Amino acid sequence: MSYRFSARTGWDVGESAFAAAIREARAAGRELVDLTVSNPTVCGFDYDAEAVLAPLASREALTYDPDPRGMRFAREAVAGYYGEHGADVDPDSVVLTTSTSEGYGYLFRLLCDAGDEVLVAQPSYPLFDFLADLEDVRLKPYPLFYDFGWWIDFAELERRIGPRTKAIVVVHPNNPTGHGTGTQERKKLQEICVLHDLALIVDEVFLDYWLEKEAGRSFAVGPHPVLTFVLSGMSKIAGLPQMKVGWIVGFGPEGDRGQAMGRLEVVADTFLSMNAPMQRALPVWLAGRRGIQAQILERVKGNLRVASESGLEVLRVEAGWSAILWLPPNFAEGDMAERLLREAGVIVHPGTFYGIAGASRVVVSLLGSMREFGEGIQRIKTVTGLNHGSY
Repeated sequence: MSYRFSARTGWDVGESAFAAAIREARAAGRELVDLTVSNPTVCGFDYDAEAVLAPLASREALTYDPDPRGMRFAREAVAGYYGEHGADVDPDSVVLTTSTSEGYGYLFRLLCDAGDEVLVAQPSYPLFDFLADLEDVRLKPYPLFYDFGWWIDFAELERRIGPRTKAIVVVHPNNPTGHGTGTQERKKLQEICVLHDLALIVDEVFLDYWLEKEAGRSFAVGPHPVLTFVLSGMSKIAGLPQMKVGWIVGFGPEGDRGQAMGRLEVVADTFLSMNAPMQRALPVWLAGRRGIQAQILERVKGNLRVASESGLEVLRVEAGWSAILWLPPNFAEGDMAERLLREAGVIVHPGTFYGIAGASRVVVSLLGSMREFGEGIQRIKTVTGLNHGSY
């Protein structure tokens, strides 16, 4: 007799064939080039260890003085961050969380009953599937399409709105496409939300990593004709994924916004997940973010340049840490990621991992060392035949 677990956790938790192939290749001693590394703390960046760790030793953290939304001085630091992006943020509209993932969980609880729907762009990061399952929320994808850049398919988005749709999720800039939501797209999204009485959830973790000359505008900057929630955190802003600090900022018509923030405070008060040392350190980390951001941007731009000049086709990237490669048509049989692992000793993410249509598209991280990235691109070129002029 086996135990009957919750249906919401009924995932296939077995090892995938691709993960098994990577494990077996490493066990056999193969020299692999990993182009999927996206953890900045293991990519050779020069962190100011003293500046990062010192504020965690604040003696004030010994006093337990919980605030459901987060300590006010920490929320004021978040408001100051958005002020530098041109937005006027009320600290009382900020709720601190341990991560954007927790922020999504709070918002799904706030906005949805069991079985309600949230629209999420595709391609996008697959974490949303698990977050929605855990909150008994259904995800419905709306497509991004590529035409010398990525664009929202608004006609299809509107077709997918149903009576149980409660919100639209926008990742700005998107991961892994690097698509930034432009002014006209933002206006159209807001019009759709007004028409169908939907909330807008905007994930801006990559907001500080624009790779093109003109940086995109934060959704924290008004106007806000609809209930809007902006999420971000230290994982990307300061390259500190291990510190587990994130937040939600609420905007919108005053009545709706006030109701939302009051309810979010109760959700946050139920868990009180933010710990005092992290909140004490948050203003320091935000103030010192530019040093690590400059290093990351230099690395990402350098690797993107290597890929773009290699002869491989790189889809346009406006921002972020990832790039999508469109491999030669003669290499489009079978699973691209498995072939590259087997024949080139290169680890990439298959496009299907992100819901990218087309068998010949793979995703690479631009965060790793330029030496290793260049080696990986060279191996891909050799296996796909580009070094022999066959493309």
